[in-house]
Amino acid sequence: MFDLGKISLGAHQAEFEFALGFLKSKNTVARIWQMDASVWSAAPDHQKIIANSLGWLTVPGQVLERVAELKSFAEEIRSAGFTHAVVLGMGGSSLCPEVLRQSFGPKSGYPELLVLDSTVPAAVASIEAQVKLESTLFIVASKSGSTTEPQMFARYFYDRVKQVKGEKVGENFIAITDPGTLLENQAKEEGFRKTFINWADIGGRYSALSFFGMVPFALMGGDVEALLTRATATAKACQSENVAANPGAALGALLGMLASKGVDKLTLATSKDIASLGLWIEQLVAESTGKEGKGIVPIAGESLGEPKQYGKDRLFASIAVGSGDAETNARITSLKDAGFPVLLQNLADALDLGSTFFVWEFATAVACSLLSIDAFDQPNVQESKDNTKRLLGEFVAKGALPTQTPVVQEGALKLFSEDNALGANLDSAIAAHLKKVSTGDYVAITQYFVETPEAEALVQKLRRAVRARTCAAVTTGYGPRFLHSTGQLHKGGGNNGLFIQLTAEDAADIAIPREPFGFSILKQAQSLGDFESLVKHGRRAIRVDLGLNVTAGLKRLLQAVEQA
Repeated sequence: MFDLGKISLGAHQAEFEFALGFLKSKNTVARIWQMDASVWSAAPDHQKIIANSLGWLTVPGQVLERVAELKSFAEEIRSAGFTHAVVLGMGGSSLCPEVLRQSFGPKSGYPELLVLDSTVPAAVASIEAQVKLESTLFIVASKSGSTTEPQMFARYFYDRVKQVKGEKVGENFIAITDPGTLLENQAKEEGFRKTFINWADIGGRYSALSFFGMVPFALMGGDVEALLTRATATAKACQSENVAANPGAALGALLGMLASKGVDKLTLATSKDIASLGLWIEQLVAESTGKEGKGIVPIAGESLGEPKQYGKDRLFASIAVGSGDAETNARITSLKDAGFPVLLQNLADALDLGSTFFVWEFATAVACSLLSIDAFDQPNVQESKDNTKRLLGEFVAKGALPTQTPVVQEGALKLFSEDNALGANLDSAIAAHLKKVSTGDYVAITQYFVETPEAEALVQKLRRAVRARTCAAVTTGYGPRFLHSTGQLHKGGGNNGLFIQLTAEDAADIAIPREPFGFSILKQAQSLGDFESLVKHGRRAIRVDLGLNVTAGLKRLLQAVEQA
């Protein structure tokens, strides 16, 4: 049985016990399982959305009943000689497969799973370079069936495979979507090999244990039955009205109570073998809680520092397979000894991820109820999408995206801001921007360029430098993926974020079939639309374009932060 783990709360213990009592007095657990929308909101418009968003509570058992179908299809694909399976998705439809891909790795005899969730041309080209098109199965995953990124990915790769296989192109494509979507119809018209119709009453970020997560896992040879068996056992444990013994309710009480007291920076320390789990939890928590001027800020992928580097707004959650690694354990112990609230979760093995997914889904829903937040809408995600659509319309009409004048330019680097008084050069502008950080703030670094080992290493150095300079929590996120994740928190949460958006020029573009623009223009429109939203919501934001040489640009920016 999955165990929540050990909790060390220090001065917050009495408040935690009060939160548990509050949940019991409100009969919250029973009402959630009765699918009572009033747990989260009394507003009719919100209740309508919530009522159609609670299918995740029962979906592990429903998918478990169809495991034979998944196994049979996985065997069909394996026997057909497919060497790779590529998820074409974004947000909730791609993050769970990414966690499972990284946590379990390739299995001999089964297709290797890859995930494409970036519109950067180099990322699209990288996927194509890693596979043989004729022996690759493309999984077009979109709940709405009309999400821009998977639609564009599918259009590109369908055209590329058709050049190789002709009229048999559909054999290399499957779809996962809700009933009655554009994608379901497209799959029929274009002869997709199979379409998995998911349950419509599940939102993207709560879809890990539905077909969106389990079909890719089955295709890569994963033991879906074992993972879901554990998940269903955990779901049953989350029905307990003894909230202290209910792993999801207890974790939710912890998250909600601490956030209400200003401890709203959830720092996720995951062991290396499940490192990408942090990105999945990040999306779940940020997109669910980050609205109405509130929100829990999840910090994923941050290397742990000394206690003196952190403010009093931090909660640390250590999630490890087995006993974890000695260095992380030592850091966590020192943080606990210093009085920081700490949660320890130890998984027996990677198959416990099924239980982990469910516990965090339930906990996030409970935390939102304590914070009086509708856990299931995402109004500001749509705002950025609308901005992108408008900007692409301008490109089609005028042949170019809107131009901006940088407030500072140094060589290839250009810094853009609504604040024209930042400084005359890069060093002074960066220093002035970082001085805007106050106690309780966080800094978000967002990157619209391809994720490579070299670039990521520099981004993490930049992150540590900003943390050292400001003593604030620092998040990082690759665009456009984070727009479907922390993007909601950035615009809908509290105005306690300082933003550094990083963009770069593309050495080459990749055309999108039947569109007058390529992936580079799409990516640029997404980054500009994101920045527009930040400005509209009064966020403290700068954009730094690094030019063509991302490595050189990041090194110069790092130097500026270190000198600030």
